[in-house]
Amino acid sequence: MSEDAPGSAVGPETPPSRSELKRAGQATGDPSSFQSHVRAARSEFESQIERARVEFEEANERINARSGRNLIMATLIGLGIGAIVLGSLLFWKWAFIAFAVPLCLLGAFEFSRALQASGRRIDVPAQLTAGALVLGAAFVGYLTQWFVLFAAVVLVIVWRLIAQMAAGDGRRYGDVVTDVLAGALVQLYVVFHGSLALVILRQEHGELWLLAVLVIAVSVDTGAYASGVAFGRHPMAPRISPNKTWEGFAGAVVASLVAGGLLAVLMLQLPLWAGAVLGLAILVSATIGDLGESLIKRDLGIKDMSSFLPGHGGVLDRLDSILPSLVPGLALYILLSPLSGLS
Repeated sequence: MSEDAPGSAVGPETPPSRSELKRAGQATGDPSSFQSHVRAARSEFESQIERARVEFEEANERINARSGRNLIMATLIGLGIGAIVLGSLLFWKWAFIAFAVPLCLLGAFEFSRALQASGRRIDVPAQLTAGALVLGAAFVGYLTQWFVLFAAVVLVIVWRLIAQMAAGDGRRYGDVVTDVLAGALVQLYVVFHGSLALVILRQEHGELWLLAVLVIAVSVDTGAYASGVAFGRHPMAPRISPNKTWEGFAGAVVASLVAGGLLAVLMLQLPLWAGAVLGLAILVSATIGDLGESLIKRDLGIKDMSSFLPGHGGVLDRLDSILPSLVPGLALYILLSPLSGLS
């Protein structure tokens, strides 16, 4: 007969909880119990970190698939470039030349190599030489710059024709014409547009106007990207750029008006309506530039101009909306600067 008290049926014991083990270990001073608790806590913490990492990578992959770029890397590089631009234009504007000139020549080199990869014959030494001449002429005067631009285009054309005659490989007439036109496009699209940044820079308070153009163009790109990723449903130009949507364009409109208005009133000391004009003008030019480069890349059969900027692609992949925007930027400087309180 059992000696247990009535009602105290023997059954399986309930395992002690972690808090009970902790109290027992502290009460008995058992170091092994304390170490077990530490190992359990560390294991739980590591599992939570791993779970958060996996969830973050899955979310990042979904964003990358939707946007077509590495968002984190693109953001870090964009912030670095933005810091260089802001630092140079706000503290000593002539330091911007050391950034802009190599960047423009790198864009010409990048475009030339992309054209070469597609079968065009482009003479890189001629392109870089002509590009340096055009960029240098930006500091002389408008008439001189146009003359040097014409001479630069002639240089790359004549260089290509002489190189083709020296090759003597029987290349078809139509292919030679395409080579010549492609070489001229490098100077007109990349170098000439880039030189306008230097033309704006050398004007009185030009660094502030140039900064405004750059900020609005970046705002247009950022607004289109954020709105397109969040709400994009209706393709804007599916045959040219499948990722661009009308919802993204709507976000770009809002971003351009907000940025233009704030910069006009707070930095350029212009009326609010002038900021709206500046914002809308750059909205149009940035959108055209973005779609135009997408059309060029589609014709060349490439996704990015190069891989010089991780997360962004190539230099021109980030300058596609900025380069054409320098045209209305310079024109509106000439028209609106008399209205500015900076004068």
